[in-house]
Amino acid sequence: MTRLNLEILANEMSPLGLLCLRRRELLSNPGTIVTEVTLNHEFLMSSLYSDSERALARIALEMHDGKELNVLVGGLGLGYTASEALSSDRVAKAEVVDLLPEVIDWFVRGLIPLSDSLKEDSRLLISQGDVFQRLADPVGKLFDLILIDVDHSPEERLGGESHSFYSIPGLRAARQHLAEGGILAVWSYAENSDFVDALHAVFDHVRVESVSYDHENTDQKHTDWLFFAHG
Repeated sequence: MTRLNLEILANEMSPLGLLCLRRRELLSNPGTIVTEVTLNHEFLMSSLYSDSERALARIALEMHDGKELNVLVGGLGLGYTASEALSSDRVAKAEVVDLLPEVIDWFVRGLIPLSDSLKEDSRLLISQGDVFQRLADPVGKLFDLILIDVDHSPEERLGGESHSFYSIPGLRAARQHLAEGGILAVWSYAENSDFVDALHAVFDHVRVESVSYDHENTDQKHTDWLFFAHG
């Protein structure tokens, strides 16, 4: 008898297209269960590869020596960036903004791996909205860390919308939402020298970090890129 290796947890149309949440056991490592998201049948994210999502928050926290930090996370995903931020007792509040109500519903229904632990943390607030629009709007609350993990890269954006966030004017607007000493951190699956140049034009200090891992399906090393800016 053949054991079914794939379980579809949710499959629904979103503002960006067909969104699928699935769970499977690794054939290469029986007993290891991974949760994955696809968008329009293309791989989007996996619980198997969360190092760079966690590093986005961890490195930003290492760069900031303050306490009672207020954190804004753009993109809920599977929850790893928010979870890493909340792992620090220096974080007072973490607000997560996600464009897709479907993703937030997965969290509410306990379908993503970190749902239960995140729900137990009273410092967490999750809301539906466009974080790029939030950063383009007039300044309200200031944040010590702004962590953005929304698009594939500054050049390859989900939904194909032309956000100005990655441009010099967009970064200048986003900078206004940072408290003194605040850090802006952006995740990407690709290097982008134009984005680095834009960051240098707006911020005094720019740092680029790479996070590499062995991809299960291709047997090749893949590298994600993290951009940090402050000052």
